[in-house]
Amino acid sequence: MQALLEQIEDKYRRLGQDPETYLKGLLHTRPLTYWDYIQVDTLLSLQHPRTDFPDEVVFIVYHQVTELVLKLVRHELDQLTTGPLPEVAVFEEKTQRLVRYTRLLSMSFSIMNQGMSREEYSQFRLALAPASGFQSAQFRYIELQCTPLEHLIPPQRRSAIRAGMSMWEKFQLLYWQDAGYDRTTGAKSLTLQQFEDHYLNSFIELAQRMERNNLYLRYLALAEQGKGTDALRSALRLFDYTFNVSWPLVHLQTAHTYLGSGHEQTAATGGSHWEEYLHPKHQKRIFFPCLWSEEERAHWGEVEATSP
Repeated sequence: MQALLEQIEDKYRRLGQDPETYLKGLLHTRPLTYWDYIQVDTLLSLQHPRTDFPDEVVFIVYHQVTELVLKLVRHELDQLTTGPLPEVAVFEEKTQRLVRYTRLLSMSFSIMNQGMSREEYSQFRLALAPASGFQSAQFRYIELQCTPLEHLIPPQRRSAIRAGMSMWEKFQLLYWQDAGYDRTTGAKSLTLQQFEDHYLNSFIELAQRMERNNLYLRYLALAEQGKGTDALRSALRLFDYTFNVSWPLVHLQTAHTYLGSGHEQTAATGGSHWEEYLHPKHQKRIFFPCLWSEEERAHWGEVEATSP
């Protein structure tokens, strides 16, 4: 015990603080509880349905869980894309975490696909317009941290990129614009307008910071040093495929369940042509293109989702 007290005293003296003040403070500190630490009561109070349909609660909670998992993805990416270049062992471990989180997102879609009444959803969704899952900013932050901005521009549109192009101009070419931007008329949906009004400046700021520090470039830096191990390559490939193919495909499968397809197709709450927007074969978003063969890139996303 004496050694522990000495360590505590040394810690606070090094901080220029009086150790006795902190020790006395312990006399008045309440024991920590699970519900206070996790903020359970606050979490359980964050669901505010707009209708009386019971399954709207399922819809809200699932999306809140998704945003929390996306926060875990961003937590790992923040560590991989800031500060000194990570050691390969750290890079591998954190990429494996990215895989686990993204697999969880992909596998959990059965909560949506099989866990709500189609009849209830078809009614309460009408009260949600123009809100849309498209407006998940964390999803966009993750993309911007993972790969150069040009990789988020569909291949058929990359010829429009020119030297000296501003970041704002490049953002007008991004694949996600297709969910709410009519390139023929130049009109943007209310969903897209609201999204950009709220987040576009932060997206551009992050894209500028990531121009030389995104995950792809950091992997290439390790590879140039001869540290691009097979384990790291495999983990990055799995993360890339799960995030950009597997997860969108099960999302698409869920959209088919509730919105239909073909002639019976219903518009999404944000008004997007969701079937084309969601299918990865149309956008070919690939975070780490050098890790995939030419044939793999050419047929990206051309597989059907299995049941979640």
